[in-house]
Amino acid sequence: MKILCLSDTHGYHRKLEPLPEADVVVHSGDFSHLGNVWHTEDFLQWFRELPIRHKVLIAGNHDIEFYQNWQFSQTGENKNLPFDLEGIHYLMDDSVVLDGIKFYGSPWQPEFCDMAFNLPRSGFELEQVWSKIPSDTQVLLTHTPPSGMLDQTRSGFHAGCEHLAVRIQQLRQLKLHVFGHIHEATGTADENGVTFVNAFKFSCIEI
Repeated sequence: MKILCLSDTHGYHRKLEPLPEADVVVHSGDFSHLGNVWHTEDFLQWFRELPIRHKVLIAGNHDIEFYQNWQFSQTGENKNLPFDLEGIHYLMDDSVVLDGIKFYGSPWQPEFCDMAFNLPRSGFELEQVWSKIPSDTQVLLTHTPPSGMLDQTRSGFHAGCEHLAVRIQQLRQLKLHVFGHIHEATGTADENGVTFVNAFKFSCIEI
């Protein structure tokens, strides 16, 4: 399976064309800039129309509209995103199996400014979030990197999530982990049989 990995397009998705052929395209969040509705609607139209069979999407800290909808859904006020997601597998702490490969996606991250999908870095909430990742996950999408993996900022700080790094060590079937968030750490790395992709600059990975 050939997987096209994208992240952190922030409204500039159309500048990526042309893109390589793939069986699946995944996007690890921040498709808008600060929840810009026009960015979101245009991105979703563009994403739906890509000539790729399967499309998988999670949100990121900039995708405020998706976070607000999640908050509403917890109180029963609103259970449907006000955007057209037809043909897109939008993952919010859940999974989908595509051509026999199990994908799992989650948007949460250690607190970063006052933005979407933040949880305290040192709190137990992140540990609980990552404990939901099924043990048979083969492709993992998160917005945050795991701590120590393609997560270093310009200041030298490793901004990834320590709890996520621990959980990844327990996922024996994991083949690919795609994330973004830390733009300056874009790239790929292989460790213990897992390919890690910070997809700020897109990559095409075969598993």
